[in-house]
Parts: sequence; C-alpha cells; structure tokens
Amino acid sequence: MLIGYMRVSTTDQNLDLQLDALRGAGVSVENIYEDKVSGSKADRVGLNACLKALRAGDILIVYSLDRLGRNLQHLIQLINDLNKREISLKVLTGAPVDTTTPHGKFLFTVFASLAEFERALMIERVNAGLKAARARGRFGGAPFKMTIPKLKTLMALIKDKNLTVSEIGQQVGIKSTTIYDYVSPNGELRPKAKKLIQKKLGEIDQDF
Repeated sequence: MLIGYMRVSTTDQNLDLQLDALRGAGVSVENIYEDKVSGSKADRVGLNACLKALRAGDILIVYSLDRLGRNLQHLIQLINDLNKREISLKVLTGAPVDTTTPHGKFLFTVFASLAEFERALMIERVNAGLKAARARGRFGGAPFKMTIPKLKTLMALIKDKNLTVSEIGQQVGIKSTTIYDYVSPNGELRPKAKKLIQKKLGEIDQDF
C-alpha cells in the first residue's frame, strides 16, 4: 500500500503542492497524513499516526526529505526503522531517495555513512581541543556563551552517550544545569535553544 505524509511549518502555509504530488504518485487521499507544525517539533501527531499505520511491504511517499525528519540524525533513524519494518521510502523531489530499488538503498547507505562520519569528526575535534587545553593547564576560560556550533557539539556529545552530561560539563567547562537549559538528556532541543536558533538563523529547523 502507498502511504503519504506531508507537512508545512505554519497554518498559513498551503499543502496543495504536496497533496497534488502525492496524489500524482498514486497515493489515495484517505492514506495521506499531514502536519502543520515546525519540522523541529519532536511530537508530530500526523507523522506519528502515519508511522503507526504503515505495515510491512508498504511504501511511504513524501514530497521532500525536509518534510519528514527534524534533522539529519532523526531522518536516518526514521529510515533505518522503516527498513527494519520492511517498509520502503520514496521521495518525490530533491535528494534521489527510493529504497524500493537497490540503487536507492545504496544511496541511502552512503548518505547515512556521511552523516555518521560528520558526527564522528565533530566529536574528535572536541576531544582533541579538550586534550590540548588540559595539556596547557587551561581548565577555566571566559564566561560561557551559547552559540550554534557549541549547541551542535553538545547535541552530538550527548547523543554519542560515551560521556555523561556531568562529564561533558566538566570537560567543556559548562554546568550540567546550563546544558539542560538548551538540550534534553536525549539530545533534543529545548525552547531556549530553539529561541537562539530562531534569533541567529531565522528558522528553527535550519541545519538541525
């Protein structure tokens, strides 16, 4: 069965373009789920209902990848979960993802590997910087100020789960309570972090 999912960020935006594309791909209207909410939101009622409705052998069809995942890691997790459930994914525009074909599965494998490589490099750079700082006897520093790169680093370190939040705080020089002001224990953005992203980037879900 073909199942469709579509999303816009606000109630003012129109779903017609995505709806027409999904119907053109053969998805019946009764099998299309929707959300009118920012892509950064963890709880999306339409997406949750869509994922529950999918069964082995089904194909999930979306207009573009940015309609589906909150960020790169979330997107890869979603697709991996779909693969485990024997559910395929087809994206109609943008990145050529179609896991119904061997070529599409290969492209996604490369895609996921590059994301893992990027995350590993980020963690490696942080650890190398901390080691160099300790070697110079630098354990303090200027008052902490959260930035977008620092926020991404904290999210990556928390999700990596090799260090506790307390250990991350000790090494980076940030109080655990300050970390939790921005990032949840599972690495998700908190309202304070979203406010920072909106201020710096204009859109909550850019680059996340």
